[in-house]
Amino acid sequence: MRYKDDALSFKRDGITRRRFVQGLVAAGVVAGFDLRSWPALAHASLRRQEVLRGNHFALALEEVIVNYTGRARIATAVNGSVPGPRLHWREGDTVTIAVTNHLRAPTSIHWHGVRVPAAMDGVPGLSFPGIAPGETFVYRFPVLLRGTYWYHSHSRFQEQTGHYGPLIIEPSGADPVQYDRDYVVLLSDWTDENPETIFANLKQQSDYYNFHQRTVGTFISDVRKTGLRSTLAERLRWGAMNMSPTDILDVSGATYTYLMNGATPAANWTGLFNPGERVRLRFINGSSMSIFDVRIPGLPMTVVQADGNDLEPVTIDEFRISVAETYDVVVTPQAGRAYAIFVQSEDRTGYARGTLAPAPGMTAPLPPMDPRPQLTMVDMGMGAMNSTPGMKMEGHTASAPAAAPPMHMPGMTDMPGMDMDESPGSEAGSMRTPAAPRSESQTSAGRDFGAPPFPQPNPHTPLATALAITTPTLPPLEPIALRVGPEVDNVAQSPSERLGDPGVGLNDNGRRVLTYADLRARYRGADPRPPEREIELHLTGNMQRFVWGFDGHKFSEAEPLRLRLGERVRIILVNDTMMAHPIHLHGLWSELENGHGDRRPYKHTINVKPGERLSYLVSADTPGRWAYHCHLLYHMEAGMFREVIVA
Repeated sequence: MRYKDDALSFKRDGITRRRFVQGLVAAGVVAGFDLRSWPALAHASLRRQEVLRGNHFALALEEVIVNYTGRARIATAVNGSVPGPRLHWREGDTVTIAVTNHLRAPTSIHWHGVRVPAAMDGVPGLSFPGIAPGETFVYRFPVLLRGTYWYHSHSRFQEQTGHYGPLIIEPSGADPVQYDRDYVVLLSDWTDENPETIFANLKQQSDYYNFHQRTVGTFISDVRKTGLRSTLAERLRWGAMNMSPTDILDVSGATYTYLMNGATPAANWTGLFNPGERVRLRFINGSSMSIFDVRIPGLPMTVVQADGNDLEPVTIDEFRISVAETYDVVVTPQAGRAYAIFVQSEDRTGYARGTLAPAPGMTAPLPPMDPRPQLTMVDMGMGAMNSTPGMKMEGHTASAPAAAPPMHMPGMTDMPGMDMDESPGSEAGSMRTPAAPRSESQTSAGRDFGAPPFPQPNPHTPLATALAITTPTLPPLEPIALRVGPEVDNVAQSPSERLGDPGVGLNDNGRRVLTYADLRARYRGADPRPPEREIELHLTGNMQRFVWGFDGHKFSEAEPLRLRLGERVRIILVNDTMMAHPIHLHGLWSELENGHGDRRPYKHTINVKPGERLSYLVSADTPGRWAYHCHLLYHMEAGMFREVIVA
C-alpha cells in the first residue's frame, strides 16, 4: 500500500532515526547517552505499560529512546510504552479513542479483527487520510464483539518500530471461558536496523537474513542418509526452481530479538499463579514478520478461543501462531514449581521466553531448540498428485482433483431438501440445493443483510431467516492464467488441502500440535446460506526480486475486488509460493471451511501454508473500502495487498 510515511532523513553518528528496537528490558534512557542531539526526545523515556478501561481513551504517538541490545535506538511508542497500553472495552458499549500524533510523520491505528464502520478502520488511503503530525483524530464506534484482539499502525513500517498494543473486549454477559487468572502474552520481533534498510536488503537479496543455507557438509550427510542419486536429484530439483529449502522466514534472528510482552528472553516476563488455578493466557502475535511455535513444557494447554471467537476446547502441547493471529489457552499448573513459556521462531533462529511461577524470581529450564526445518516438494505444491481446478499454467488448464470422500463431522446438520455437496472447491459436508433460479425478491432481500452486520457467534445466535436458503449452481471458476515471469517464480502444480498439517518443522515431533482441522466453533454461525459465487485467488511472488501479490499482480497493478452488499461468497486461496502467508481481510469475518459444517471457525487472519489450497466463506455485511493483504509487513509493502469494495 502506498502510504507516504516517516521522514527518514534525520541521522546522528550514522544511525538513522528509525533504526530502533531489538529488545526491551525495562529502562528508557541509557546512562551516558547524549540526548542533546535529540531535543524533542529529551523528555520521552520509556514508561510502564498502562492498562486502560472504560469508554473514553486518549492515546498519544511519540518517539522514545530505548536500549535492548546495548545500543540506543528510537522507538515509536503509544503513551510512552512499547507495547502500547492494554485497552479493555466491553461488548455493547460505544467507545471513543482520541489519537494524537506527536511523531514527525503521519500515523494511524487499525483495530485488528474488530468489526467497525469502514471510516473507523484506520487504513490511510482507504478509510481515512491518516493522522498528520500534530493532529488528533477521534475514533468512535459501537463494540459489536468480544474476545482477544490487538491494534497497530497501518502506516508504512511503524508497526515494526513499536506502534502496537493488546486489546481485550470483555463479554457483556457471562464469559463461557472459566478462569482464575488472566494474562496477555504479546509476542513481537524487534531490530536495531532501520526497517527501510531491511526492506532494501530483501529487495536486493531475498535471503539476506538466511544464514543457514545448505553446505557441502549437509550434502555429504544427505548422501549418507538417502544415497548419492537421490540427493543429487533433490538438489537439482531445487536448483531448477532457483530456490532453497531453508528459506523459511524472510527476516530471522540474525537481526531480530524476539520479545514477550516487550521483554527480551533475558528479562524473562513472569506471570504468577497458585497451584490448581485455571490460568488464561491470551497469546497475540504482534510481530512484523515472525511465525512462532508455542509450548509450555510439562503443562498441557487447552485452546478455547481463536481470533476472538470461542472454540470447542481442544487440549494440545504446542501450537503455531502466525503473524496477527490470536489464541487463548487455559492451563492449570498443579505443582508448586515454575514453568517455561517457550516460543520458537518458525525457522529456529531465536526464541522468546517467559515464566509461569508460584512466586516472583523463579525460573524454569528451557528445552533445547528444535532442529531447523527444511521445506519439501509438498511445500512447493509439487508433492500431491491432484491439481487445482481452473488453474491455467503454461498454456494449459490443469485437471480437477478427485472429489473428497463423504464426510460427516460433529456439528453437521442435514436439512430437508438439501443435498450434501462434495464437489471440488466446496467444503465437504456443506449444504447446497439443486439448481434453482434466483428471484429478484431474493436479490433485494440479500442487500438488507448489510444492515446491521451479522452478530459474532454466541450462545443465542439467531439464524438468518430473511432469505430462503437456496442458491443456483455455482458457475465454474474462470481459469487463472499464471506464467513464470518477473512477478511469479513458481506455479504450484499440485496444491493440496493441508488443514490437518501443523506446518513445516512440527510434524512427528512427539508432541500434540494444534492444526486448523482441530478448530471447531463453540457456536454456529449466524449466516447459514451457501455461497452464491466463488472467487479464487493465487498467492504469488518472485523471491529473487522480493515482489509479492495476488494472481501475479502487485497492488499497484491490481483492480479492487468487488462484493455486493449482502452477498455470500466463497474465497479460495492457492499458495503458489514457498512461504506461508497470513491473509487478513478487514471489516468482514472469514469462516474457514475445515469440515465442521455450521461450526466453521470464524477468523480474521488465515495462515496459508506453502503449496496449500483452502477456502473460507464471507458474508459481505458491512459496506466500505476494505484492506485485504498478507500480514507479513514487508510482503504487504512489496505488493501482496488488494482493496475489497463492498457496496
